[in-house]
Amino acid sequence: MALQVSNLPEILSAGTQVVVEKTLRGAAGEPICPQGAVGVVVGEPDTADGLYRVRFPNAYEADLARGDFDVRKHYQRRSLGDLAGLNDGVDWRRHIIYRCVIGSRAYGLDTDDSDTDRRGIFLPPARLHWSLAGVPEQIEDHPRQECFWELEKFLTLALKANPNVLEVLHSDLVEHCAPIAGELCAMRGAFLSRLVYQTYNGYVLSQFKKMRHDLDTRGEVRWKHAMHLIRLLWSGKELVRTGQMVVRIHDGAMVERLLAIKRGEWTFEAVEQWRQRLHREFDDALARTPLPELPDIRRADAFLIRARHRMTETEEIAR
Repeated sequence: MALQVSNLPEILSAGTQVVVEKTLRGAAGEPICPQGAVGVVVGEPDTADGLYRVRFPNAYEADLARGDFDVRKHYQRRSLGDLAGLNDGVDWRRHIIYRCVIGSRAYGLDTDDSDTDRRGIFLPPARLHWSLAGVPEQIEDHPRQECFWELEKFLTLALKANPNVLEVLHSDLVEHCAPIAGELCAMRGAFLSRLVYQTYNGYVLSQFKKMRHDLDTRGEVRWKHAMHLIRLLWSGKELVRTGQMVVRIHDGAMVERLLAIKRGEWTFEAVEQWRQRLHREFDDALARTPLPELPDIRRADAFLIRARHRMTETEEIAR
């Protein structure tokens, strides 16, 4: 088992528990401490390549190089690293229950050079959840521009009003929807709440702060990103105002204004003014919103339990 020390501090402090990677022997070659013995650092070196003084439970002390031992918690983590391999070879895509197109094509903002971004949900069978290895929270295929969330992770993000996840539930471009995913889509309104105001506003504010920094330091603006931020803010404002989420923009004039930003035909100051106006409209919408204070957490939890229960009986729910 190869020792990995790249993420450790240069010099370990006294009191750190360590595990020796070799048998320690006395002057006559007799074994004193076996490989895997636990000791405590009692003396630190002056330099990273110096020797550590390590004391063991049998009162034996030895001067050891950094490569002779590992920090105990890292040793255990490394030793159990094979847990992840228990699910090697699992085709997670086989358990996708929902897939849709999002991004520019879903918003009605696509051009000839637009990518096709797909997002969705996967629901593994119970035996994979019960495994010590567990299941990944999401699977990604960057060349295909795809990302799929495990159901529990997806529901948690949706309850927090994550914009990307909410748009997945409301996209008009659905390519695959298993029956259990159809049940989820039928209750998608349960995830809409006034938390939208916080998540949408907060994300746009943080991203525009970064964009301003990029403009001031490098003189550059990612106009496509600016377009999507304005679209997101407008979408969130409309959601809070009406209580209904619409992903695709049907207003031709709005589409053209957004695409003009993408083409770099607006100044940053003009985009900033539109952003500020949308924030004010967002505030006004919140005062009269029909949305509930919080999402329906109990309904989401009941759905997850129901879906999990079904996966104890079959592995073909996504088919």
